[in-house]
Amino acid sequence: MRDLSRLLRPKSIAVIGGGAWCTSVVEQCLKMGFAGEIWPVHPKRAEVGGVAALPALADLPGVPDASFIGVNRHLTIETVRALREMGAGGAVCFASGFREAQAETGDGDSLQAALLEAAGNMPIVGPNCYGFINYLDGALLWPDQHGGLRTENGVAILTQSSNMAINLTMQARGLPLAYVVTVGNQAQIGLAQIGRGLLADPRVTALGLHIEGIGDLRAFEALAAEAHRLGKPLVALKAGKSEQARAAAVSHTASLAGSDAGARALLTRLGIAQVNSLTALLETLKLLHFAGPLPSSRIVSMSCSGGEASLMADSAVGREISFPPLTKDQHDGLRAALGPMVALANPLDYHTFIWDDTEAMAATFTAALSADIALGCLITDYPRSDRCDTAAWNCTIAAGQRASQAAGTPLAIVSTLPEALSEDVAARMTEAGLIPMHGLDDTLTAIEAAAFVGRAAPCPDPLLLPGPVTEPRLLNEADAKAALAEFGLETPRSARAAMREALPDAVAGLSLPVVLKAEGLAHKTETGGVAIGLQTAEAVIDAAAKMPAESFLVEEMISGTVAELLIGVVRDPAHGFVLTLAAGGTLTEILQDSTSLLLPTTEDEISNALDRLRIAPLLAGYRGKPGASRAAIITSVLAVQAYVSAHAKCLDEVEINPLICTPTRAVAADALIRIGEDE
Repeated sequence: MRDLSRLLRPKSIAVIGGGAWCTSVVEQCLKMGFAGEIWPVHPKRAEVGGVAALPALADLPGVPDASFIGVNRHLTIETVRALREMGAGGAVCFASGFREAQAETGDGDSLQAALLEAAGNMPIVGPNCYGFINYLDGALLWPDQHGGLRTENGVAILTQSSNMAINLTMQARGLPLAYVVTVGNQAQIGLAQIGRGLLADPRVTALGLHIEGIGDLRAFEALAAEAHRLGKPLVALKAGKSEQARAAAVSHTASLAGSDAGARALLTRLGIAQVNSLTALLETLKLLHFAGPLPSSRIVSMSCSGGEASLMADSAVGREISFPPLTKDQHDGLRAALGPMVALANPLDYHTFIWDDTEAMAATFTAALSADIALGCLITDYPRSDRCDTAAWNCTIAAGQRASQAAGTPLAIVSTLPEALSEDVAARMTEAGLIPMHGLDDTLTAIEAAAFVGRAAPCPDPLLLPGPVTEPRLLNEADAKAALAEFGLETPRSARAAMREALPDAVAGLSLPVVLKAEGLAHKTETGGVAIGLQTAEAVIDAAAKMPAESFLVEEMISGTVAELLIGVVRDPAHGFVLTLAAGGTLTEILQDSTSLLLPTTEDEISNALDRLRIAPLLAGYRGKPGASRAAIITSVLAVQAYVSAHAKCLDEVEINPLICTPTRAVAADALIRIGEDE
């Protein structure tokens, strides 16, 4: 863990180079009121950005805390070495043409290796990145324009995309930005380590992450643990899908877990809220900055329109947000403020007749907030200030401020349309202790996320990390079941017939009826490789004659089936081992009913995951029918986990489909294992 304090919070900045980007760094620092020293370095120019330049690093009057290196890639390496040797605090490497350009240049990998050797223990950000903006101290190692302002505290945003970082600084939502940082190639220090450096600043309240890929899972776990220790929430926008999580199409698990299931499971495991858009990221960070993590997702909503009240209720459907019924105290307070003609409910339409009556509005809002809720939402869209008069809307801020202070409950003023709440009005709201929120859907996403952070904590158990697997082999069904049975998985009683002539002997050792399976087929059901309910040896032989195989497996037929499940684990180097639980058998691809966890997991987490499936009512016993044995199912999952843990260095994939669940048993009717050599 390198010390990034001098780099991120510098007292002196060296700007090396003379292009427009270096000029911009100097100008932006001056514009933002950076109080420290700025030392441009250029061998020929007398000044850069209006500040006198020095001809060489050796001429600097001191050792810089932070340096912006804006020279070509080869000279960048020499400059980094010189800065390291003089004891500099760190550098931003702007140049491109390193590992990201290997395919085009042919020397990108070697140059990046040389850059790392030159840096040694000195922190470097990049290469191939814009650097960062510190709005708290006015320190901008940033080669372009931006849209932010100085602030005393705020949120930090960390992204792998420099262009997205520029765009995020242009937000006009009343969100105070403390830092905006880009990481580029992450050649030396990655997203997680920079994130910890940002969280170390007591003026940072929350951290937003735009993630294209997670390189170091242990470092990411450490980031989540540190954020939890400091009480500073993390919010992530995860881009892309992990190709490593895609095994060959021989299994169903690959198609279920091959998208972003691993990333979602990882973020959930680490207590990191996940959003799916940049606007939701900004609104979530804003809510967390002003209100902090929410103790619950119980809210009260108020508007002066029945349409808005209905829209609020409808927009929350399918979300983990609740509108608790009004308590007696709320009901009595609202009735006293609004009189007998208003229907009282949550969401509330308080009608327009009290509009601009600050006393009545404050009494109404105070009564609505006086309950066990985490947040109040006042739905208000403001007129366009360029064409309309907004003076009549001032009452909402005045009444809202009084109500929030009286009730001791945070109050957000929510515009249904993002553009219906200007930056100037948002600033007035925050000065009044209110929370300006833009857009109904993004606000509800933010409430869900803030409530998740409020109840979540990183899992203390370190992730089970996969090893590299090359040329894995596929075990046949019998061998896969035998391997899993050694770890406690229940499998059907069975006999194997290596040739058709051995089928009568195989049947003789089992109770009828039986199931016949052809060996060597990936999807037996779809290819005619399974026959069930066979009552005689002759029926088994006849069924085998119709199958495209020469060897067979004969098994007991499991009766009393309540439901069929899939248990699958895929090796995902980006996230660990992804455990998928899903509706199994022939319904797997049809229902797409699945949920994912990361290993290791626990009995409680498995049980909660089963409850998230759409077939959960079937497992519990639907319409008076017996349910499946929850204990037997969990035992099966833990058996698979035990096998994976024992073979983590060489395992690629495990799948049981179906796991036949009865009121007393959970039996693996089919299984596959893809595994490499254990080195």
